[in-house]
Amino acid sequence: MPSPTEQDLRDTPAAEARWFAMELPAPGRPLQQVWRERLPAPAEGQLRITVAACGVCRTDLHVVDGELAFPGQPVVPGHEIVGHVAAIGPGVTGWSVGDRAGVPWLGWTCGDCADCRRGRENLCRQARFTGWQLAGGYAQQVVVDARHALHLPRRYSDVEAAPLLCAGLIGHRAYAMAGDDVHDIGLYGFGAAAHLVAQVALHQGRRVFAFTRPGDADAQRLARSLGVTWAGGSDLSAPVPLDAALIFAPVGALVPLALRAVRPGGTVVCAGIHMSDIPSFPYAWLWGERRLLSVANLTRRDGEEFMRIAASLALHVETRTYTLAHANRALDDLRAGRFSGAAVLCC
Repeated sequence: MPSPTEQDLRDTPAAEARWFAMELPAPGRPLQQVWRERLPAPAEGQLRITVAACGVCRTDLHVVDGELAFPGQPVVPGHEIVGHVAAIGPGVTGWSVGDRAGVPWLGWTCGDCADCRRGRENLCRQARFTGWQLAGGYAQQVVVDARHALHLPRRYSDVEAAPLLCAGLIGHRAYAMAGDDVHDIGLYGFGAAAHLVAQVALHQGRRVFAFTRPGDADAQRLARSLGVTWAGGSDLSAPVPLDAALIFAPVGALVPLALRAVRPGGTVVCAGIHMSDIPSFPYAWLWGERRLLSVANLTRRDGEEFMRIAASLALHVETRTYTLAHANRALDDLRAGRFSGAAVLCC
């Protein structure tokens, strides 16, 4: 199946109806409210989804601020999409009109390359990503590849379900990469992803240590309310040697700090798609069979696994809501760290 483009969707025959999207015209520019006069019709293998909510993720900031390469045409950000199937293209199975659907970051893969065949579609060189190369969920309507849409647990509202689709999924993949032999785990950057991972780890009997921006009392308060063993600034030393550390903040300077915090044989996982430069550090901080890993995107299997976990637990999803038209304010608040948990646009 060929990769869809924004132009493909604009050229597809559609029904008349007025709706709008928040569009990035160029890196570093504010999003603009752009009205469409017709509903796009899904092509073969696609769904059209009426968007109910879309999470605001730090990756969206990387797109908007130009830290990820601009694709050369206006971008509709957003890859934590929750909505209902409004139309179904030819050849789609497993979906009916009216079904609730979630759409994550990985929006299209070729299915034919060596990585796809090995089940590592997150590394597909031809992959296209929702809210970056593909139109995302800062919109009232979106057309997506049905293969990459997810069924969502019923126990979560649309607003609660949105952060599960990236904060939850990337957090789950990073947590799994830490390994099974983990009792004491540190989370650096206690935001949307970390507050979900913490609950899963605590449910599984692990001790969680939350590292926030120095002085971020609100994030530390949220961490303690969820039951973590310790919460403090990232400028403080871990109270015990850690078995693993997951870094969610896009701050390269945290890498050597995390390496010093883990025991010999421990693991540090960098969970973001973008990070500032990592400063040099003595080899002795890595020595002792410590491992330094990165997370790249996610797979459909990750999504299915995490949604089963989320269905079995009553995760508390801390959110702050904004209207779709106020997407720029949500991005500014995320950039400035003005809230704890996850921001969600109500569409």
